[in-house]
Amino acid sequence: MKRPDPFLSALIGAVLLATFLPCPHAYQGALNHLTSLLIMFMFFFQGAKLQRSALWESLRDWKVQGCALLATFVVFPLIGVALYGLCHVAGMLPYLTPKLWTGLLFVCCLPSTVQSSIALTSIARGNVPAAICAATVSNIVGIFATPLLVALLLPAGAQAGGSAGGLQTIIDIARELLLPFVAGQAVQPWLGPIVRKHKILLKFTDQGSIIVMVYAAFSTAVLEGLWHRVPWQDFVLVALFCTVLLAIMLTLTDLAGRAMGLPRGDIIALQFCGSKKSLSTGIPMASVIFPHGAGVVELPLLIYHQIQLYVGATLARHYARKLARKEGAQAKPQP
Repeated sequence: MKRPDPFLSALIGAVLLATFLPCPHAYQGALNHLTSLLIMFMFFFQGAKLQRSALWESLRDWKVQGCALLATFVVFPLIGVALYGLCHVAGMLPYLTPKLWTGLLFVCCLPSTVQSSIALTSIARGNVPAAICAATVSNIVGIFATPLLVALLLPAGAQAGGSAGGLQTIIDIARELLLPFVAGQAVQPWLGPIVRKHKILLKFTDQGSIIVMVYAAFSTAVLEGLWHRVPWQDFVLVALFCTVLLAIMLTLTDLAGRAMGLPRGDIIALQFCGSKKSLSTGIPMASVIFPHGAGVVELPLLIYHQIQLYVGATLARHYARKLARKEGAQAKPQP
């Protein structure tokens, strides 16, 4: 039996800790300052780690990269808005709170995840270099695209309070995410080798920072009565919405790859990079964009993240077994 992911277990632990021992109001300000500092450090080290030469080299495969960006920042948000509209026509909007609808649409605006997209592509025996480039570029573009999409879609689509104004959101993202990332890139030639040498330490600090952010966001939400305002039926509906979103995107990216005549390895990379959403980028962005109510907004992202990991792992193993059977059949001597 496969052991549970320690990071996901720690995230659940942070939610439970915030539920039973939320940070008191007197210390909320200090915790918020700590969260902002951790976000800045995260993106500084992300910038220091990224090698520009490797990135430019991988960008030559424009079909995969362009299609992955379109899937992430154009098709995904449009599908989310379309499903929201269908729920509006069917009279289903009242079944979820406005902040949960905001969280679902926020998921649609996020960049692709890096680690799991690459890992799943590797397990499925797809084009790993293409997946590395697509996921990395997606996260860089997401620094600019996500706040713009939030400003465009959420006021008209979700009509839920809690987000900052469009211009202020972009300013906050630039200050806490973009500037540290650029600063990290500036010192990358000197700091980059050190950061890449200590990948385990960087992974530990990244995941530790996200756990603190989740605790901070849910502490505020719990003190505002989160679990009294979000019944268990809402979790089921959010999980159903996330599953439908993921299924649609997996199908569309597969069909798009086939229509363009891409090799199977490229289709696999496109499918995983175009359907995944980044928890490590989404949590810091939610803390910046939704300073009041990030805990509720983060719930759909936590649920989507869990679903995409299980579905992605199952699909990747299926692809690997299918390719192994094909290679075995080809290796058999002809009578």
